[in-house]
Amino acid sequence: MSDHGPVSPQPARSAPTPIHDSDDPRLADYVRLRDTSLRRHLESTHGLFIAEGEKVIRRAVEAGYRPRSFLLAERWLPGLADVLGGWPEAPVYVVEEALAEQVTGFHVHRGALASLHREVRHTVDDLLTSTRLVVIEDVVDHTNVGAVLRNAAALGWEGALLAPRAADPLYRRSVKVSMGAVFSLPWARLDDWAGAPDLLRRAGFTTVALTLADDAVDLAVVAERLRARPQKVAILLGTEGAGLSHRWTAGADVRAVIPMRAGIDSLNVAAASAVACYVLGG
Repeated sequence: MSDHGPVSPQPARSAPTPIHDSDDPRLADYVRLRDTSLRRHLESTHGLFIAEGEKVIRRAVEAGYRPRSFLLAERWLPGLADVLGGWPEAPVYVVEEALAEQVTGFHVHRGALASLHREVRHTVDDLLTSTRLVVIEDVVDHTNVGAVLRNAAALGWEGALLAPRAADPLYRRSVKVSMGAVFSLPWARLDDWAGAPDLLRRAGFTTVALTLADDAVDLAVVAERLRARPQKVAILLGTEGAGLSHRWTAGADVRAVIPMRAGIDSLNVAAASAVACYVLGG
């Protein structure tokens, strides 16, 4: 007994469980990770998401997401021992990497996956109290959404709002590409796509639409204006092909363009977000 009374015993971690059958029902959280439609249904129904790789798993757990289970090649047990020890109630399934590939449908080259409890951490109202936001319209590519959130976090922006049809930031590819930034950057999903520009304006934001519209102003000029009169700013980002919808483009306070050379008219949305966050974040 210590000077402060009895010390509660820590729950003992059960031994890692070797699994040799790809149809083992205990691996249900990890089935067909490349099947987007299946994963969307499974992950929303069971309230989970998947983290891939030691760094991303660690960042998810450090951000407070609760593990449901771990799926690891044996070589990862020592490196993740501290994480596993912190969650003795979460089973650890040990598999050969070939079996992991059978279950997930792709080569898990990092040999480490975790299933974690999905949580809604922020609301739109929470985000509207920020001063720098990125706002993603119908970007359905998970890689691009993950990269945009990573760029925003790295360049000091405070959060992201996503239209209803934008890709899921907690889908495995988004999480992986963001390198865990989806765990640290606050984000929320808009209920009303059409009213987003007005909602942001009422909350005091100057909305800057990245667009090739004829009246678009050089992004550097927009940055100079904002520095002369500091204000809350929201960057509106659209899809790869069509760009922002007419409603969001017309509803923005400012239409801005990144000047291009060599006959190239636009950048990938993730690259454009990095330029815009850097230029407008000063």
